[in-house]
Amino acid sequence: MKFLDEAKIFVKSGDGGNGCLGFRREKFIEYGGPDGGNGGKGGSVWVETSDNLNTLIDYRYQQHFKALKGQNGSGRNRTGGDAPDVVLKVPVGTQIFEEDKETLVVDMDQPGMRFRLLKSGDGGFGNSHYKTSVNQTPRRADPGWPGDEKWVWLRLKLIADVGLIGLPNAGKSTFLSAVSRAHPKIADYPFTTLHPQLGVVYAYEKEFVLADLPGLIEDAHLGAGLGHRFLGHVERCGAMLHLIDATQDDVVGAYQTIRHELEMYLQNLVNKPEVLVLNKIDALDEEAIEEKRSALEAASGKKVFAISGVTKTGVHDVVTTLMGIVKPDLDQDYQRSYEVAHDEES
Repeated sequence: MKFLDEAKIFVKSGDGGNGCLGFRREKFIEYGGPDGGNGGKGGSVWVETSDNLNTLIDYRYQQHFKALKGQNGSGRNRTGGDAPDVVLKVPVGTQIFEEDKETLVVDMDQPGMRFRLLKSGDGGFGNSHYKTSVNQTPRRADPGWPGDEKWVWLRLKLIADVGLIGLPNAGKSTFLSAVSRAHPKIADYPFTTLHPQLGVVYAYEKEFVLADLPGLIEDAHLGAGLGHRFLGHVERCGAMLHLIDATQDDVVGAYQTIRHELEMYLQNLVNKPEVLVLNKIDALDEEAIEEKRSALEAASGKKVFAISGVTKTGVHDVVTTLMGIVKPDLDQDYQRSYEVAHDEES
């Protein structure tokens, strides 16, 4: 299934049914009173989160959602039936914006969350509603109230355990395919990944969700490249896996570029747990690898893993570290026994 993280849709709540102008007419009853019933309510438009969804792809093929009008009232004081509501199912983490794409309506960040996006139109009163001791034959019946309508934007901020970040062509898609069963597009040119890709990583009989996110570029916090859409996904991830291409000349500059964009977008992003990885070491000799790893460790103050997503060298150590971050309750004795079994299989 293709991942879609943004969609524009039109929603309209149902109009209320019209009230009825009617009078009682029966044999031998000369002066029957008013008996026009009220109109029914139209359908409201609701948004509800679903645990079974992780993309907005359904809203690519259907953009218009209109609730039905309530039934009209009728004689004998019969009220019209209410129209059914329209319920839009969205993934957890979906934000709804007005048409200007800036005014936030609601952030659907909890499972089972339900929000009324548009209220239905009320039904009009029939003439029996206006009967009084003074006016016993009212000839007034109201039309139903119209429903609301508008265009809104749905924007999904992906909720994943770990987000893969880095400059374009850092090898993020290759790493995802190496540690999960996901099959992202892989090529040797920048911006191969234009939409986030999800993969489930299994280790120690546990699992976590890894998101391969489109590559950042300089000034992404200002909207350059995929800009805010990318950074919004990072905001919801529990930890970051920062991949740096070891074949480029300035690995420290690449690291600092990403960190600067994260900090400029949202200060809290730089405080998330981060695992720093030097990728594509299969293209370098040992001396060059150690030189770049030392430079990165000095600049970041963190341990730097050296791996190759193609040959899977060092990948297991990275997965073990990530599992310790997202699943801190993992039993240490069990983890050691698993690693021994893994080494024997290798």
